[in-house]
Amino acid sequence: MTDAAASRGASPLDPHAAVAAVGGGVAPTGTAPLRAADGRPLKAALQRAERVNRRRAFLLVAPLLLFVLVTFLFPIGNLLKQSIWNDGFVVHENFATGTRTPIMQNLGGWFDANPPGTPANEEAFAALAADMAQLRELRAQGSVGTRINYEVPGTRSLFTKTARRADDLRPPFMEAILDVDEDWADPALWAAMRGASSPLTLNFYLAAVDLERNAQGDIVPVNENRAIYRDLFGKTLVLSLVITGATLLLGFPVAYLLATLPLAKSNLLMIFVLLPFWTSLLVRTTSWIVLLQSQGVVNDGLVAAGIIGDGSRIQMMYNQMGTVIAMTHILLPFMVLPLYSVMRPIDPSYMRAARSLGANSFTAFRRVYLPLTIPGIGAGALLVFILAVGYYITPALVGGADGQLISNLIAFHILDSLNWSLGAALASLLLFGVLILYWLYDRLVGIDNLKLG
Repeated sequence: MTDAAASRGASPLDPHAAVAAVGGGVAPTGTAPLRAADGRPLKAALQRAERVNRRRAFLLVAPLLLFVLVTFLFPIGNLLKQSIWNDGFVVHENFATGTRTPIMQNLGGWFDANPPGTPANEEAFAALAADMAQLRELRAQGSVGTRINYEVPGTRSLFTKTARRADDLRPPFMEAILDVDEDWADPALWAAMRGASSPLTLNFYLAAVDLERNAQGDIVPVNENRAIYRDLFGKTLVLSLVITGATLLLGFPVAYLLATLPLAKSNLLMIFVLLPFWTSLLVRTTSWIVLLQSQGVVNDGLVAAGIIGDGSRIQMMYNQMGTVIAMTHILLPFMVLPLYSVMRPIDPSYMRAARSLGANSFTAFRRVYLPLTIPGIGAGALLVFILAVGYYITPALVGGADGQLISNLIAFHILDSLNWSLGAALASLLLFGVLILYWLYDRLVGIDNLKLG
């Protein structure tokens, strides 16, 4: 034993001392340092190998990561930005040259100098007249009017008409502009322009829940004739829950048969379950139109069987009934597959053991089999509900005005009205609702119990 080892109270052959020495790259006393084949210390060689493995693993997942960023995270980020940022009132963009020119600066300065609720005076109208001259020069009155038209309908023509007569505006500017159109005296119009003078705004989220700011800047409900979004969100939630419940009631027996039938028969049944995935969604939806319309196959069959009269055919199309029936059929496989993945591993001896202990078939199912399928029920219900709240094509084709969901109104604002900020706000609220649902599922059931296959 060396003096150093004796002073530490350890033997040169002490395994703990040897392991510590190797881990630190220092050999035990009296031996040569451990080195790799290329002569470098073993610890440094191991660290380098670990770095190489990490880089290799990152390069393997880099294409998938890039794909997720480009197709998922960036669009969602742009969606959230679009819902709170709209600079159409303060910046004119020339798409031909790619230049961006600040506009409406005079009126913006007046808004900054005067608190909300201040009535428009001669100074405000003078600033408006100066900005109208700039809009006419840039030919930007249409885009500015469109931005205000999102909040006060009918004002786009007001801006274009006033900009055309900008050279004729003379002091007193208030009188001159009101001579062009008396709608310029509307306090709601000035409140909308004040809100639009800042590109960062929450007004589109307020509009998405049927709220608005009055002339004093207070948040108030919109007129009942314009209140549509909250009711549509509620109808979307209710119909999605009904569709989820219907797919569960229809899919549970199918999944049970798939899990308990002999392999040859279950494989044949699985083909029928997966067959809709091999058929175009548009074809499946239009097939339901043929079946459910007033002169369709279902009504003709009921009339031929004498169940209903020819003059009392059931209206199953272009309403909520058509939406529920068609979407239940389309989303049914998304409920069956998670249920099947959970039911297949359940040992049939569990049910036999429960019955041998005195439980009847229903009690054995309720106390033994059903709890084992909860992860599949939760996964299927979550998947179907999330797909249902965002479905677009089927409600648009078979739902009509009564059976459409919030997704159809989002598409309308994006494609037709071109109010992208309101469409983005509606879509963001739908996204937040889905995330809240996901969080509730994690708290109540546990995301670790999610079984999708």
